[in-house]
Amino acid sequence: MPSEQIQWFPGHMAKTRRMISENLKNVDVVIEILDARIPHSSRNPEITRLIENKPSLIILNKSSLADPAQNKLWQEYYSTANTSCILVDCLSGEGLSKILPAIKGLLHDKLERYESKGMNRRIYAMVLGIPNVGKSTLINKLSGSKKAKVENRPGVTRDKQWFSTGIGLDIMDMPGILWPKFEDRTVGENLALTGAIKDDVVQIEELAMAYCNRMRILYPQLLATRYKLGEAESFADMTDYELLCYIGKKRGFLISGGEINTERTADMLLDEFRAAKLGRITLDRITE
Repeated sequence: MPSEQIQWFPGHMAKTRRMISENLKNVDVVIEILDARIPHSSRNPEITRLIENKPSLIILNKSSLADPAQNKLWQEYYSTANTSCILVDCLSGEGLSKILPAIKGLLHDKLERYESKGMNRRIYAMVLGIPNVGKSTLINKLSGSKKAKVENRPGVTRDKQWFSTGIGLDIMDMPGILWPKFEDRTVGENLALTGAIKDDVVQIEELAMAYCNRMRILYPQLLATRYKLGEAESFADMTDYELLCYIGKKRGFLISGGEINTERTADMLLDEFRAAKLGRITLDRITE
């Protein structure tokens, strides 16, 4: 998939960068949400630069869709002296109870100073992340409301919003922010596969071929089992396009003359990956 097909930088994202810089002084901690299926690809390097030394909590969201072994490795990788990392599933609520203790751990000295002065001040947090990573779902779970817009498409939140929670935490939600240019083609493909980039700005069939390539390397048995492809060795030497067609044939996606409907096959592959129909998959890998 040519990289220029997934280069975009809408004007509202440039505005978001300015908003982050201007409002950072108003919060105690930054909550950065990543997609556990792509913990590297979903981490905007600009956010790291923008927040500088502000204490931060990294949430690996959608962790129930990701490979458990990789979840553990990425959690260890992102945990540092000034950053905590926890596994969460915002839809089910799994792991949400870990958020406040993790933040209090990061702000331990600051909170102790407030307490010594008899101050019981609320904690202010800024929530950041790429589009469609689950920020609004998280906020709605914590605030017990449905005030934050939740849609399964990027680019929904366009301005900062404040939300109160019942756990002593006030949250500033920022719009999702992507970066101006994907230097690594794999990063752009991973973002497109998980829906962080709108489907109408990518070539779906080429994206599906990239997905076939990843799966044949990382999870060949899951691919073989789901689409009844036989032993993994039977498709190991196929090109990505041949593998796409093979899956389409197995699913019976045929058009006139016995030709494979590759567009329908591609749509199905992306839908089933995003719905975790093949199992728990992590596309960004750490090797033990």
